[in-house]
Amino acid sequence: MNLLIVMSVAMTLAFATWMALLNNFVIERAAFTGAEIGMLQSIREIPGFLAFTAVLVLLVIKEQTFAYLSLALLGIGVAITGYFPSVIGLYLSTFLMSVGFHYFETIKQSLSLQWLSIEEAPAMLGRLIAVSSMASLLAYSFLWLAQDHLSLSYEIIYVIGGGCCLGLTLFAWLGFPRFQAKTPQRKHLLMRKRYWLYYALTFMGGARRQIFTVFAGFLMVEKFGYSVSNIAALFIVNHLFNWAFAGRIGALVGRIGERRALTFEYCGLFCVFTAYAFVESANWAAVLYVADHLFFSLAIAIKTYFQKIADPADMASTAGVAFTINHIAAVVIPVLFGLVWLVSPMLVFLMGSGMALVSLLLARNIPLAPRAGNEVVFGKVVYLPEVAS
Repeated sequence: MNLLIVMSVAMTLAFATWMALLNNFVIERAAFTGAEIGMLQSIREIPGFLAFTAVLVLLVIKEQTFAYLSLALLGIGVAITGYFPSVIGLYLSTFLMSVGFHYFETIKQSLSLQWLSIEEAPAMLGRLIAVSSMASLLAYSFLWLAQDHLSLSYEIIYVIGGGCCLGLTLFAWLGFPRFQAKTPQRKHLLMRKRYWLYYALTFMGGARRQIFTVFAGFLMVEKFGYSVSNIAALFIVNHLFNWAFAGRIGALVGRIGERRALTFEYCGLFCVFTAYAFVESANWAAVLYVADHLFFSLAIAIKTYFQKIADPADMASTAGVAFTINHIAAVVIPVLFGLVWLVSPMLVFLMGSGMALVSLLLARNIPLAPRAGNEVVFGKVVYLPEVAS
């Protein structure tokens, strides 16, 4: 658990730095419009689309070592970003950073579901979100201080963010033993029919996430004129709420179950995306941004749902496949919606509302007590353990 916390903090310090500076950096230094930011975000998601290849890498190295190497790539990619303020330079540095980020997230999900029991997983996954939010608070507080009072350049800030990730990765490498998985993992690609609802929820999660990740932040800068310090302050408030509530949200998922938790999330996201389409106040846009992020914390219910229905030996392979499924839409949506943005930003968020409704219908198909053999309410596939193994 402590190793998962250290690795989560390392990832967050680097990625939070990259994300918080991104919109201001690309607009001020590279003159990006909605089309370029959409293309950059699509490029960022390509390694996520290729996450299924993680299981092939595991034929050569162990998962824990792979996690360390992925974090190192993430740190290097963030550290060099400030030195390439051009369209092509940003595309290339973003791709390098993203390879490390997505491989790490794939392996982290696999290790979390292997190392944590079904009973402790919801609360611990919520705790990891809370810890990451605390790390984000430190990163955004530093960004606010660096821009408003220290006048540090983009280059220096990116180097500090990436360097912290590299330092914590080295600490984890040297300071923790190599842990053995309780169940040997299958080292080949697989997709099981009985996991179809998990795949569908994961696909829609990737589609919806782009509305928040790409366009909500871009709206703040382009429409409401948020500066770097304004964005950092918004992120500080955002992660204060996550730090305070994410652990409780994880415990709530364990208490009320995945079906109810996801139903609440998707109803909330429908309201938030619809409000984004019509918001005209910078303050109300900030409120929606914070609410948006809190609702997304409930998405850990998708992971705990899979943990309950899955063969324990499928965790590593399915984590890679799931990230690829998650990023099928993620690769396409930013660039296409970036073009839609040029015509009507309102339409982008209304399309997000439609995605939330589709996700809500899928969530209602989760049984109240999911397990192997009881994966869905409708569309069941016969579960034969001897065939699965």
